[in-house]
Amino acid sequence: MAGRPRDPDLEQRLLATAWSLLTSHGYDALTLTQVAAQSGAHRTDVYRRWRSKVRLVADVLDAYLPPVPDPDTGTLHGDLRAFAQDLAGAWDEPWNDGLVGFLADLRGDAEAGRTFRALAVRRSQPLVDAIARAVRRGEITEVPELPFVGNLLEGPVMHRRMFGGAPMTPEELDVVTWSVHRLLTGTTVKP
Repeated sequence: MAGRPRDPDLEQRLLATAWSLLTSHGYDALTLTQVAAQSGAHRTDVYRRWRSKVRLVADVLDAYLPPVPDPDTGTLHGDLRAFAQDLAGAWDEPWNDGLVGFLADLRGDAEAGRTFRALAVRRSQPLVDAIARAVRRGEITEVPELPFVGNLLEGPVMHRRMFGGAPMTPEELDVVTWSVHRLLTGTTVKP
């Protein structure tokens, strides 16, 4: 006796439902049971694919986070400023408030951690490209430790969001941008 035919679109429907719930209610409120109910699936359909909420959300972020734009402004500073502005806009989304729980849960799940780290590497590629362009233009002489550069840009923005502060002002983003620019170029003079 054969069971129900497999729904080839089920996984995409589950991911879409989880993205909708994540962005409307946050990570902490999201449950696998809720994803199943709102997508018209059985709980077992969800649990068969994802053993935990953190694994589901890692896959959801991988599937639904918009790509990081590559600004290519023609200068290292312009590119860094554009990246900082994009990061600030992304972290200003209200659903990011619950990501503290997601980041904490990642530490206990190696599979979800691998998925999220691979996503972070892919999302950092435009910054890698911008730095390579700066090297070719002669703005910097060597390629620094690239993940660290991304951390320098995103760290202050993420810290502000995670600890409940107001979004960064354009002036504060300029401070972050110029600080990273000075580290990369070895300059100490602010324009």
